[in-house]
Amino acid sequence: MKHIAIIAPDGQSNLSSVACIVGSYEIFSEANAYWAKNGHNPKYEIQIVGVSDRAEFSKGLVSIKPHTHISELKKTDLIIIPSLARDFERALAGNIAMVDWMSEQYKNGAELASMCTGAFMLASAGLLNGRTCSTHWSAVNTFSVLFPHVKLQSHRTITDEAGIYTNGGAYSFLNLLVHLIEKFYDRPTAIYCSKLFQIDIDREFQSIFTIFSGQKLHDDQEIKQAQQYIESKIDEKISVDQLSSKFSIGRRNFDRRFLKATGNTPLEYAQRVKIEVAKRSFENSRKTINEVMYEIGYSDLKAFREVFRKITGMSPLEYRERYHKSLA
Repeated sequence: MKHIAIIAPDGQSNLSSVACIVGSYEIFSEANAYWAKNGHNPKYEIQIVGVSDRAEFSKGLVSIKPHTHISELKKTDLIIIPSLARDFERALAGNIAMVDWMSEQYKNGAELASMCTGAFMLASAGLLNGRTCSTHWSAVNTFSVLFPHVKLQSHRTITDEAGIYTNGGAYSFLNLLVHLIEKFYDRPTAIYCSKLFQIDIDREFQSIFTIFSGQKLHDDQEIKQAQQYIESKIDEKISVDQLSSKFSIGRRNFDRRFLKATGNTPLEYAQRVKIEVAKRSFENSRKTINEVMYEIGYSDLKAFREVFRKITGMSPLEYRERYHKSLA
């Protein structure tokens, strides 16, 4: 029988961490039961593992008693890392020990799956350098600054590379669990679990849920001024040449500095700012698509639709119908 280890972290956790741990344990247990019901031998032993006798969450509101300590678990096949709290830079001693243990297990053939901001633990171990990764959209700016060598794909719900899996924000960990069940059991078991727990199967993108706030956790003051200028001119079409000239920076150098500071080209940044304003208009007003388009500086409906779909994964009409209650 193979083994699945669900991590109970030492601090740096919240109630989302509990949801990830309990959800993983329940859904994998159900997959095991379905597998056995269909005539197979038991496939996985599922355990919650930790670095203490009891892991407390939300100031003691909830506690979990791990099945075993990491020092007693010499071999596992899959390690699941739950969502973590937002004090990412402060690693507790127990979690440092956990990172070392995970790294050793990965070297010995274990696969790793992080949920939401659990990707910070994987990245801190250096296991994501040069690899793709997703995390919660609200943590993207911090993640990009702390781990510049990771290929962050925050628009994706799930990434799957070299035996390392990550997923996007919050309760999209449920989509990752279905993906893992298909990998570690089979497609029929994944479909069964998706139906039993009412989880969408094969959801690839989390772009529709993203709220773009701009990447300003950098020290390039001229680029910050350029960002603020873009954000103040929502209704205008600003060229990159115009921007670089305004701040007396050569075009190529401006592009390079802007991308390094924000993770977006100047054009991408302007598009994201405008589309975020359009999304709020669709959510909170009865304005037509054309009215919203003109307000954010677009005059070509086809171009607006293409940019909106590229960023959100939906057409403007689909987005408005989903998020404006009175139009639904």
